[in-house]
Amino acid sequence: MSQTVSLLFGVHAHQPVGNFPEVMEDAHQRCYKPFLETVHRYPDFKFALHSSGWLLEWLFTHHPEDMGLLREMAARGQVEFFGAGDMEPVLAVIPYRDRMSQLAAMSDRIEQYFGQRPDGAWLTERVWEATVVPALADSGISYVMVDDYHFLCAGAEREQLNGYHTTEEDGRRIDVYPISEALRYRLPFSPAHEAVAYIESLADETGSVDNTPAAIYFDDIEKFGIWPETYDWVYGRGWLKDFIEGTLASQTIRSTHIRDHHSETRTRGVVYLPTVSYSEMGEWTLPAPAARRYSELVHAAQHEGVLERDRPFIRGGIWKNFLTRYPEANWAHKRMLGLSERLASLPEGQVRQDLVELLHESQANDAYWHGLFGGIYLPHLRRAVWHAMIQLERRLDGLQARPPLSTGDLDLDGREEVFLTSLALQAVMRPDKDAALIELSSYPLAQNFADTLRRYEEHYHEKAKQGASKAHEGEGIASAHDVVRFKHEIKPEDLTPDTRTRGLFAESWTDFEQKLPVEYATTFVQGGAVLCMGEAGKTRVAKVYSVRDNLLIVALKTVGNGRLSTRLNIAMPCCDGAAGRYVVNGADGQPHIPGGFGQHFTWDALTDLGMEDHYLGGAIRLRSSVPTRIKAQPHHTVSQSEAGFEKIMQAIELTLIWEVDGPFEVNLQLEVAALAR
Repeated sequence: MSQTVSLLFGVHAHQPVGNFPEVMEDAHQRCYKPFLETVHRYPDFKFALHSSGWLLEWLFTHHPEDMGLLREMAARGQVEFFGAGDMEPVLAVIPYRDRMSQLAAMSDRIEQYFGQRPDGAWLTERVWEATVVPALADSGISYVMVDDYHFLCAGAEREQLNGYHTTEEDGRRIDVYPISEALRYRLPFSPAHEAVAYIESLADETGSVDNTPAAIYFDDIEKFGIWPETYDWVYGRGWLKDFIEGTLASQTIRSTHIRDHHSETRTRGVVYLPTVSYSEMGEWTLPAPAARRYSELVHAAQHEGVLERDRPFIRGGIWKNFLTRYPEANWAHKRMLGLSERLASLPEGQVRQDLVELLHESQANDAYWHGLFGGIYLPHLRRAVWHAMIQLERRLDGLQARPPLSTGDLDLDGREEVFLTSLALQAVMRPDKDAALIELSSYPLAQNFADTLRRYEEHYHEKAKQGASKAHEGEGIASAHDVVRFKHEIKPEDLTPDTRTRGLFAESWTDFEQKLPVEYATTFVQGGAVLCMGEAGKTRVAKVYSVRDNLLIVALKTVGNGRLSTRLNIAMPCCDGAAGRYVVNGADGQPHIPGGFGQHFTWDALTDLGMEDHYLGGAIRLRSSVPTRIKAQPHHTVSQSEAGFEKIMQAIELTLIWEVDGPFEVNLQLEVAALAR
């Protein structure tokens, strides 16, 4: 009897919550639609599919005909659906109660759409922590997919990784399948016949007498059409068709559902996996200096010819490091956890489905981290998370009112943030040296105007400095991991890291041409206001924050001879798009529109500046009690994506400047309001 190998083939489909409609449509036309149409023609080709809940809902709404194909494949037993957290959270960074509700929501959705309740689950970004086992098991999940790298990091040998193993935590057990890295890098990048031949070669691996070896593949479906060059390769040149036909024609390969393999074979034994994700994540999650050292170790091992052997032991960071690398991600994460706790504390009769759904959306992973794709660098992804959180908080406040002023060390940095809240607005001040606002949320507009991102040093910026890579050579196509492209011209100053916060109201003092940051050392909370006392050299500065209705009020006081300035970074959703514009009162007293947020301007002796965002349907009006010079420019960051290095506008950067000679006081107002329809 000839030896066979079971091909366990699965794909993971995901689009971030809040992604642009045109991006969604392009992904459907170049990937989801042709993939489904191709596999539909081969009923004997069995595959597994996980799709995040938000994407599934979008596809059913906008492309029901393609979802009809998927339902047909489900009815004839061709596709096995995998569960997960419904809005694609990293399960390890949300509470047990939310893991349960996210997993249940996804399983309910699959059962409603396809009449199937999943036995297996996809782990977002394959982030494994043993703490997720109880929720998975308690949700009825029997097995999950992780990388073979996870097993290798635990000391396993590769020849053991052609079946599933069993683990346990807190008295609950679950089975774990190792996804083959070799297959992930071959499919669909190497020619189809070579990929089929490689899978056939795995039949020579034997685990035990009664266990047929398995070739285990489960990876992003977007590699089949969305990644650079893949659309023509996979569909135009017929890679997917050739691969499926080669698989079905093989006398060695059995196209098998993972659930069937799981029920027909025995576990390969117990395993305990370390806290880890796929190997690339270990580098991405490290700060730039550590990432450089990690890269040096990898290249040294590669040069010595021991990388394949030693890579599991040259391990980088863990996913949670992103919350230490990016304070903006940490703040959003801790705000989400606070809202989760508030929701959980409600009496049972007040917990509504709409509240749970908003919490789930706020836990979508994409805006909290960054790797090969834009992630936290993309303002519209962060905005979707904040949009959900602000709506949820407004509804929770309607059920359980909060005081107008409160404090608490929410972000765990050892300092208690100050929350100033009205029915329309919330301002949050972090009492560090800048004493700036790290959040300015409008409840009617569901927008956090302080949702921006500092300019950070990234390890991959070295590639941007060195220039584009050479063209890919040889058969097949290059992986997006291996190609350096540029969407925009990148200058050295674009890569200079920020040394100060990108919040609202960070002050500087210039005396005899020496510009110094105002550093605040003392904060007082009195009445409904926050008083911050600081100094720059020998010059003292006082700053007072208060909130009233839809107004943020800031007073600045100093005495001296020099120049006082304050910098505001204001996140407007349209960024540098056509829907955003400044409005300035001209000499004739009439409002004028000098241009958009992506342009540079300097205005002298200004007391009133409007910022209108017609995409948001809202505006901010800045008023100053003392005429001020205002410099306006866009704040950009540089990040990498699958399409190349790009400059992304994060916020409007306004610098307000006053000449000071003696005692000085200025009162500023930021009024947030909806635009008239």
